[in-house]
Amino acid sequence: AEKTGEYRARGNARATRDGVDVAADELVAFYRIGPGGESQQIYRMDAIGNVVITSGQTEAVGDKAVYHLDQRVVVLVGRKLKLISPQATITARESLEYWDEKEIAVARGKATVIQQDIRLQAGVLTAFIRPDKKTGKKEVKRIDATSGVHVSTASEIVRGREGVYDIDSQVAQLCGDVKITRGDNQLNGECATVNMKTGRSDLQGGGGKKVKGLILPAQ
Repeated sequence: AEKTGEYRARGNARATRDGVDVAADELVAFYRIGPGGESQQIYRMDAIGNVVITSGQTEAVGDKAVYHLDQRVVVLVGRKLKLISPQATITARESLEYWDEKEIAVARGKATVIQQDIRLQAGVLTAFIRPDKKTGKKEVKRIDATSGVHVSTASEIVRGREGVYDIDSQVAQLCGDVKITRGDNQLNGECATVNMKTGRSDLQGGGGKKVKGLILPAQ
């Protein structure tokens, strides 16, 4: 049978592996013992309390985390889950996954992208981290939104089934039973383009369908 063991570190514990830094109140490292008992391989690390995961310019925080080293994926849970990068801040209610090798982050449960006064929320948000063409630094370049999308700006609310947000252009594309609400007015269509910088959107019918709308006269 495979022999295993564990190490524990408490009080501002920190560990680094493959460019991923893990800091927490307590770290528990689980290891396997190789043939002959001469080598030890850490295959899992649990982080408990005030967890901060750092990879390049991207930082993820939570109450607890499990780092599966074989798959190079960190799963965070807790009350204040947050992924912070220079381009966007993502929060989640259920879990936050960071796949280091695939360079993606997955936020689940009322996942929200926050930029100034504009919010994009969905059941699941997947952030793709890629090198910037000019600086070479890894940055969040695209965010896919699924399981119901809700964009709120200062002047309108846009809803759809799924969407894609391009970080560089700050433009979100929503599709699937799209509804745009502006005060008492509502427009319905298949897709919408939302400029997250200006807060304005354009609606398209899609699939040969006409755009439908309910426009109420000003009072």
